Amino acid sequence: MTKAEHHDVLIVGGGPVGLTLALALIQSARGIKVGLVDRRPLTVPRDNRASAIAAGVRRVFEALGVWPQMQAEAQAITAMRITDSGKGDISRPTFLTFDGDVAPGEAFAHMVPNRVSGQVLLDAVKDAISVIAPTEITGFIADGDAGRLVLADGRILSAPLVVAADGGQSALRGMAGIGIIAHDYGQTGLVTTIAHELPHDGVAYEHFRPAGPFASLPLPGNRSSLVWTERSEDAPRFLALDNTALAAEIEAVMGSTLGSVTVEDKLMGFPLKLQIARDFVAPRLALVGDAAHVVHPIAGQGLNLGLKDVAALAEAVVDATRLGLDHGSDDVLARYQSWRRLDTSSMAAMTDGLNRLFSNDVAPVRALRDFGLGLVDRAGPIKAALIRTASGVSGSGPKLLSGLPL
Repeated sequence: MTKAEHHDVLIVGGGPVGLTLALALIQSARGIKVGLVDRRPLTVPRDNRASAIAAGVRRVFEALGVWPQMQAEAQAITAMRITDSGKGDISRPTFLTFDGDVAPGEAFAHMVPNRVSGQVLLDAVKDAISVIAPTEITGFIADGDAGRLVLADGRILSAPLVVAADGGQSALRGMAGIGIIAHDYGQTGLVTTIAHELPHDGVAYEHFRPAGPFASLPLPGNRSSLVWTERSEDAPRFLALDNTALAAEIEAVMGSTLGSVTVEDKLMGFPLKLQIARDFVAPRLALVGDAAHVVHPIAGQGLNLGLKDVAALAEAVVDATRLGLDHGSDDVLARYQSWRRLDTSSMAAMTDGLNRLFSNDVAPVRALRDFGLGLVDRAGPIKAALIRTASGVSGSGPKLLSGLPL
C-alpha cells in the first residue's frame, strides 16, 4: 500500500477562498502544515475582471495584513444608484440611492481586480505551504483520524481536515456523498470590463430590467466592471457580438450615464442558479465557498459569502489546535457549520427573492416594488440597516470579520 503524505490541513482549490484560508491558518496556527491541491497550475488570473469586496470581508484582509497591497489598485464604491424600467421604456427613474459609507469615511465595498487579489494572496502563502498542482483527485476516504485524497498518479495525501474549495461543481463534495438543493434560474450572467468617456465618481449603478439586473461597478480610472443578467435563450446573441456592436448595446442600456463606451474584455457568460449543499461538513471534510453555496449575483455576495466561510472555519480550526484538540473532529466541524448555515440561508433567500421580484415586467408588480423602493429611500434607519447587511459588518461572529487576529 502506498504510504500517505501527511499534512495538518489539505485545501482543494487554489482560488481566492482557498488561498485566503491557507493564509489565515499559517499566520495563526504556528507550525501548521498546509497542503493546497488543484487540478490546474497555481497561477494569477490574467483577465481584467474584478470582485466586490464588502467591508466585513475587507477586514479579513486587513487582519491578515494583505489589504494595503490590494487597496493600492482597488476602487471604493462611494455611492449606489438603483433604477427600474420596463421593456421599451425610454426613461429609467432612480428609486433608491445609497451613499457608500458603512461608517463615516469607511466605504461599504471596494472593487478589487482579480489579478491583484490573486497575486497578493499567492505571494503571501507560496513559500509557507505545499502546493500539489496540477493534479487530479480520483478519490476521497474519511478513515478514522484522517481524510485521505487519492491522486491520479497514485499518491495518497492525508490530513485530519480536508477542505473543499473547488467550486460549484465540486468533485470532492460528490465524492463525500453530499447532495445539493438546486434551482436553475433560466438566466445567464454576462461579465465584461469597459472603459467609458465620463468619470464614474465611485458610483455603482444597478438597473433593473425585465430580463434581470444590469450592474455597472466602478474600477480605477474611467473603467467599470459590468455584470448583467439575460434570459438564457437570449444570451447567445450578446456573446456572439463583436466589441463594437456590444459597446452599442451597452450604451443603449446605460443611456448617457457614463458617455461613450469601449469594451476591454471578451464577454463571458455563465449559467445562473441557486445551489446549497445539504450539509457543509462530512467526516473529516468541510465545504467552503461555491462548493457549499452558489447564489444569484444580484447583490454581489458570492465571493463575500465564501470569505466569511474562511473566517469561521479558520477560527474553529485555530481554536482547536491551540487547545491540543483534533481540529478535524465532528465537534469542530459542527461549530463551523452552525456558524455559517443561517447567514448563508438568509442570503440565498434574499438574493432569490430579489431576482424573482425584479426580473419581470408585470405592471402591478413593478408599481408595488417601485413604491417600496421609494419608501426605503426616504427611511434613513432602514437604508442604514440594508447597507450594514450588504457590507457584512456585524458586531458578533468570527474575529476576522471584525478585523481582529485569531
